[in-house]
Formats: sequence, structure tokens, C-alpha cells
Amino acid sequence: MNRIKHIYIFITTVIVASFSVSCNDDFVNTKPLDQVSEADVWVDGGLAEAFVTEIYNGLNDGGFNEEMLASTTDEAIFTHPGRGITTVTESRTNPQDVINWGDPRLRWNSLYSRIRAANIALENLAEPQFENTDLADRLKGEARFMRAFFYHQLLRIWGGIPIIDKAYTLNDEDFSAPRNTYEECINFIVADCDEAFSLLDGKSMESGRASAAAALALKSRVLIYAASDLHDITTASANSSVISSFSNPALLGYTSGDQTSRWQAAQTAAKAVLDYTDGYMTSLAAPATAEEGQQYYENMSLSKNGGEAELIFARYFINAKIEDGSRAALDNGPNGYHNWAGNTPTQNLVDDYEMMDGSSFDWDNPDHAAAPYENRDPRFYATILFDGADWKPRTADVAAKDPANQIQTGTYEIIFDGEKVNYFGLDTRQSSVEDWNGTRTGYYMHKFINKDPSIIDQNTRQEIPWPELRFTEAMLNYAEASIELGQEDEAKAWLNKIRYRAGMPEITETGDALMDQYRNERRVELVYEEHRFHDVRRWMIAPEKFGEQAQIILVEGKLKTGANVTLYQYNTDNYDYTYTVTDLDPGFENRQWLDKMYFMPLERDEINRNESLIQNPGY
Repeated sequence: MNRIKHIYIFITTVIVASFSVSCNDDFVNTKPLDQVSEADVWVDGGLAEAFVTEIYNGLNDGGFNEEMLASTTDEAIFTHPGRGITTVTESRTNPQDVINWGDPRLRWNSLYSRIRAANIALENLAEPQFENTDLADRLKGEARFMRAFFYHQLLRIWGGIPIIDKAYTLNDEDFSAPRNTYEECINFIVADCDEAFSLLDGKSMESGRASAAAALALKSRVLIYAASDLHDITTASANSSVISSFSNPALLGYTSGDQTSRWQAAQTAAKAVLDYTDGYMTSLAAPATAEEGQQYYENMSLSKNGGEAELIFARYFINAKIEDGSRAALDNGPNGYHNWAGNTPTQNLVDDYEMMDGSSFDWDNPDHAAAPYENRDPRFYATILFDGADWKPRTADVAAKDPANQIQTGTYEIIFDGEKVNYFGLDTRQSSVEDWNGTRTGYYMHKFINKDPSIIDQNTRQEIPWPELRFTEAMLNYAEASIELGQEDEAKAWLNKIRYRAGMPEITETGDALMDQYRNERRVELVYEEHRFHDVRRWMIAPEKFGEQAQIILVEGKLKTGANVTLYQYNTDNYDYTYTVTDLDPGFENRQWLDKMYFMPLERDEINRNESLIQNPGY
């Protein structure tokens, strides 16, 4: 299938005022050649499609922003100061100082502007003025889906928000609207997903466009959130005094009804996805080899060699457009390759990758501590670049310093002029190559970054799609709901499909241990895909996970007796390596969790514009 190109097409409404002047009326009524009137758009199927296509631009660059949402969580640290990330991680957010999200998909105004566009399309397509009714149905389905998608983004950040299902005009007397309850918002989004599914079912869609499967997948996500503890006010209030003291709890979650029934609805919605479409390599009867597991995970993250089958809805990129979303390698790669190291993995994340036998990694285990990067979950090697990891050839100006093409994030002894001296790795903040872009954690991202040696520095880009919705998320949603409903064998059957593909042994835990195992599985499988920020909050485990200081690794290589190394290369024959876990410098970022952060604040300017809005608790 062809990929939607997200061509920026601007449909301009031209309003020509009538006035009397002593000139030729034909001249006055001449249509501009570079604009299209609103009336002309909706009588032409091609122009109507162009309008709906433009709504997709609300996806921006997907999650491939220089400041990724991962860096507001325990997945990553944002390397560069002054970008507002610490406003969230230090719980300093307030109505006057709301983080300036790098991603418009996380901004109130940007999301509502796209919702308005979807409303315009739906109003004008209600009774199509062109003959192609099949096209009209498809466009209505896409507009319904996109409206639901943008509303779900608002809902999972702010809780209940105003539901606007019409396009305001200058003839409207009142533009203010109160927040709807959380339950009303869920019902509205689910209804849009259901309608989108009915309109798109059976239609062959281009990659990048909404589809019937995407409608089902979005519904699954929305209902798994709705069933979670954060949105069951009885449970949430027991866990948070900030929520229990809020006078408008219906804005945050369900104040009546049964949480079990919501888990049942979530399970049904997830199963509908699994029954409707297929994923990638989910039918293995036993674990893949470690090599296969790593390759399968890379195939999915890079959408190659069949891994693209995993995508249900994604934002695609083409290099000809020179989009920021195609520069994940530049934004996150090692400074020793002239990259910017924007979002670097934390030691907290690294420690959560299991050993190959399914046991937990443990720094108190001498074997683990001596070789922390050996014999780990294959997904670790497809996600994290660590000290000594093989990587691409260096750029021409650096190649002579590292002919082995290995990541260097430590400090090592070498022989210089017959004396031992300390040498700082090329990928550190003391590097001879762009040290200001060096990692603060001792790691770099590998996931979403192509190994292709032609994609090295800021002069090259990559066409890796951003996964908005993928099949494995639905598998995990189904497993989570099944655990909550006490159907542990059913949950483990689906979790083991994911683990077999990764080359990991099956899960055997039960009870609370099974839930812990599930949450860790979701953590490593969906890492850097913008789930962690929302998952930790909806599970209400944020004080533990987001409240602790981020940890980093310090790597040292000491020359063994008799070793005569003048040009550094990772080699255990020549070096004894030590690995020291420590906290990130609190002067750079001092993480803490306050319960107000379960919901972001509404900006002061929004409340000033709309006095009907109620502020979230804690602000």
C-alpha cells in the first residue's frame, strides 16, 4: 500500500464583502487563483479529501520530538537544560508555568484546533454534495477517528474536558463550555470509534490513514484507561488525598458503577482487535533464539522485514519532505557520531530488563555486577546502546579514534608516552567530539534508530514510522484486563506470545507477582512509545516510579598487568571494568512526585478565556 504523505494543504475560506464602487462588477467578483472557497471544497470529492487529509497534520511528528515524553518518566533523561522537562519531573507544573510541550499533540489549543477541523468535515459530509458516497463514508470515518484520537489525547492528560461536537462560527453568542465528566468523555470517544469502525470496515486504506482496525485499537486503549485505578474515584481517593479532597471528582473518573464491569468492557474491546487483525510473529510455540528475538524486535521498531505488520496506525515520513520526525537518530544518537543525545536511557530502565532465563537482574549478584550487559533480554540489545556495544562506523573525522566502531561511555586507562593516563570515551561529556551533547546517563537509545551505516550524523535522515497504535498494545491490554478479572491463564497465554517472540521464557507467576510481571513486560515492550507517562499514572504507582531520583552508570576500564594499549577499544583481555550506579546530579534534575501531577493543570489563560472551566486538583 502507498503511504499517506501528509501533504500540507490549506483550505482557505474566502468571504467577499459586498460594496458599491464605480468599477466593473466582474472585476470585483474575480476569484483568487491561490485560494479555494469553502463552498467549492465540499462539492468536490478531491478537495473534500484534501481537507480531511490535512487533519492528519495534527499528528505532527508522532513522538519523534527532540524532547520526547519518555524524558518526563523513568525511561530517560533529557540531556539539555532549559527546555521545561524538569517542570514535570520535579512536580513544579502550575497554571502559570505549564510545560511547553515540544509536541503539539500534547497541547490543549493545538488539539482543539484539530477537533474543530474534524467537526467542520463531519458537518459538511453529513449530506455529501458530491456523488461518490463511498468516498464520503470513508472521509466521515476518518474524521470520526481523528476526532476521537485528539480527544483521547486531551482526556489522558487533563481528565474530563469540554466536548465540542460542532464548529463554532461568528454567529454563536457564547464560546465558553464547561468540562464534561470523565465518563461522558469516554462514552463520546467510544461512540466515535464505533461509528468510525462501521464506516471504515471493509475498506482498503492507505498506510497512515485511519482504518477500522485503528478504530478498534483506539477504543481498546481508551477503555483500558477507563478501567484503571486512577479513574475509579473510590480507589483513587483511597490512594491520594489530593483526589479525595477534590470537589468535582466526576471530572477525573467514575463516581458510580462497577470497576469490574469496566474491566470486562476493556477486555472485550481488546479481544475485538485481536480477532479482527494480526500482528507480527505472534504464533510461536516456544521462545525464539536470542538472536531471533533481538531481530524480531528491531524489525518491529524499524518497520522492516515484516515487522511493519505490527503497525495498526502510524505516522509515516519521507525524506523528501525533510521532516523533523525523520531525525530520531540525530536527536538521540551518540555525540561521538555528531548526534545530540536528546533523550538518554536511565539506569532505572536498564535494571528492569530481565536475564535471559527470566530471572531479575540484581546488582548484588557478583556475576551480574561484573558483566551487567551480558545475557540480558534480547529486547535490551535492540533498545539500549551501552558501553562497548557495537555500532556504526564513525564519521570520517572521528574514524581514526575508534576503528572498532564501539560505543564509548566510560573512562579508560591507555598508555601515552609510556605512562598510564585516563582517556575519556568518545561518547561522553568529556569527549573530544561535541562534549556538550554527551549522555548524562551512560547510555543512548538504539530503538527507532537505523543501523544503516549511511545514516550517521546530522546530514542524514531515516524513514522510520512512529507507532501510534500497534497490535502488541492490544495484546497487552487484553492480558491486563484478564489479570484484573482473575483470568490468569488467559493473560499468560497472550503474554507468552510476546515473550516467545522476544526469545524470553514463559511467565509462570500468579497473583500480585503476575501483575508486577505484566507491568514490567509492558514497560520493556512499549518503551519510548509514550505509554509510560500514562501507564504509571493510571496504575497510581507514580510516587514509587516517578518520585525517585533517576540513576546513571559510571564505567571505568583499568588496564590489566602487561597490557599496552595506546588506542582504546573495549576488550576484556586488556581491561578490568567496573560499573558504579549513582544518582543523577540533583543540581541538573531533582525528581520528585506530587499527587497533583496525576492530572496536568489547565493553563491560566484558558481559564481566563472560559470561566466555565474548573481547575484540576492541587493547583
